[in-house]
Amino acid sequence: MAEIHELSAVQLRDALRTGEVSARETAAHFLARIEARNHGLGAFIAVTPEQGMADAGAADALFAQLSGGALGRSLPLLHGMPVAFKDLTDVAGVVTTHGSAALDHKPAPVDSALVATLKGAGAISLGKTQVPEFGLTAYSENLIAPPSRNPHALSRSSGGSSGGSAAAVAAGLVPFAPASDGGGSVRIPAAACGLVGLKPGRGLVPSGESSGDPAKLVVAGPLARSAEDAALMLDALVLADGKALEGSTSYLDSITHEPAALRIGLSLDSPWQAIFPFTPDPEALEALDDGVRLLTAAGHDVVETTVRYDNRYPHAFTTAWTSGVGSARIAPRREALLTPLTRTFRRRAQQRSAAKLSESLVFLRQFQRDTIAQYSEWDLMLMPSLAQTPRPVGWFTGAAHGDGHWPASEWAGDADGDYRKQCEYAPWSSMVNVCGLPAISIPVHWTGGSAGDGLPMGIQLVGPMGSEALLLQVAAELGF
Repeated sequence: MAEIHELSAVQLRDALRTGEVSARETAAHFLARIEARNHGLGAFIAVTPEQGMADAGAADALFAQLSGGALGRSLPLLHGMPVAFKDLTDVAGVVTTHGSAALDHKPAPVDSALVATLKGAGAISLGKTQVPEFGLTAYSENLIAPPSRNPHALSRSSGGSSGGSAAAVAAGLVPFAPASDGGGSVRIPAAACGLVGLKPGRGLVPSGESSGDPAKLVVAGPLARSAEDAALMLDALVLADGKALEGSTSYLDSITHEPAALRIGLSLDSPWQAIFPFTPDPEALEALDDGVRLLTAAGHDVVETTVRYDNRYPHAFTTAWTSGVGSARIAPRREALLTPLTRTFRRRAQQRSAAKLSESLVFLRQFQRDTIAQYSEWDLMLMPSLAQTPRPVGWFTGAAHGDGHWPASEWAGDADGDYRKQCEYAPWSSMVNVCGLPAISIPVHWTGGSAGDGLPMGIQLVGPMGSEALLLQVAAELGF
C-alpha cells in the first residue's frame, strides 16, 4: 500500500473500512505530518492530537465490535477519516478564534451543526485551520498567528477564507476538508492550491449556514484533491441522522456516469468591473483556454456569451457581506485589535441604518432573479476561477513578509485598497453566492506547464440549482 497520505480520500475510506489500516494508525500518520510541515505552512492554527487519538481509538473499538458481511455497511460513512475545521467553526472543547485578536478566546462548549454532522458520519477532527478575521477576505492572514501559505510556493497565499484548510489538503496534512463559502471561500483557495472546490447550492447543506448572514450567502462544501473525493465529502455533508437520504443516489455513485453533451456559456463579464475595471492575467486566460479545450474534447459546446450585471451590485453585496461584523460583540477597548479592513467595515456597518441593509437585500434578490434568467440559456456557465495567479503573502494588506506573528504595525491600513485588490483577484465568485447557485473550481492549468510545476490556476463552472452531481461529473470527466 502507498503511504497513507498518498491515498485518495476514497481509497483511505476503503482501507479503513476493510481494516487494512486502523483509525489510530491513520490519525497518528497525519498528526506526524502536521507536526513536521505546519510550522512553515501555517495551515493549522490549533492541533488537537489528544482528542484526535482518543476519537480514533473509539473508531477502532467500533470496528472491533462489528464483524461479518455487515461490517462495511454498519460503519459510518467517514469511519476513521481525519479532517480539520476552519477556525470559524465551533468544535467542542477547542478555542474558536474567528481569526481575531479582538475576541476573548474561550473553548467552545458544544460542536457546531457542521462539526456534529461530520463527527456523526465518523470523521475525526485533528484541529482548526487558519482563516482571515471573521472570514472576510480572500486571503488567510490575521493578527493572531502566522499566515497560511501555499504548499506549491510558500511565498504565496493559499487564498481565503478557507485558506488553511486548502493548504492542509494540498500538503497532505488531511485527506480532504469541509469548508464554507460566502463569497468564494471554497473556490478561491481551491483554485490557489490546485484543488477541486465545490460550493453547493443554497439549502443543500443546512448545517453550513450562518445565523449572522442576512443575505444567506454562506454554504458548506468540500475541498478535495479530486471530484471523487469531493463527492464523498458532499455525501457526508448531506447525511440525515448519519444515513443517506432515502431514495437518493449518492454523489460518489453519480460521478461514475458521464454527463450528456452540454451547452456551456463562456463569459468574462463581472459585476465588479463597473467600479473596479480589471484585466485578467495571461495565466488566467491560459487556464480558461485549457478548460475550453478539455470541455470541447469531452463533447461539450462552449460558446462565448455576454452577461449584463446591474452596476449597483458592488455596494449592495458589500453592505450585506459586512453587516455581520457590525453586530459582532467586541468590547470597545479591544476595537484597536481588529485588522484595518475589519475595523473600517465594522464602523461603516454600524453607521448604516437597518433600512439601508434591507434595501440592499431586496436589490440582491432582484439581482439573483435577473442573473439566473440570463444563465438559464445555458446548461453551465464557464469563467476563470481567479483573474490573477495566487498572490504573495502580505500583498493584499501591505504587510511585510515575515515568518512569525503579524503585528498590526506591519499592516498598511488601506482597507479600501485591500478590498479592491480582492475584488480584482476574484471577480467571478461572490455573485454565485448571491444567486445561491452551485459552482465548482477545477485545477486545469499549471503555470509551469505540467501538474505540480509552477502555480495552479483553475476554471469555474456554475450550474443551475440541483446541479451539484453534474458539476462533479464534469470535473471527473475532465480527469480531476
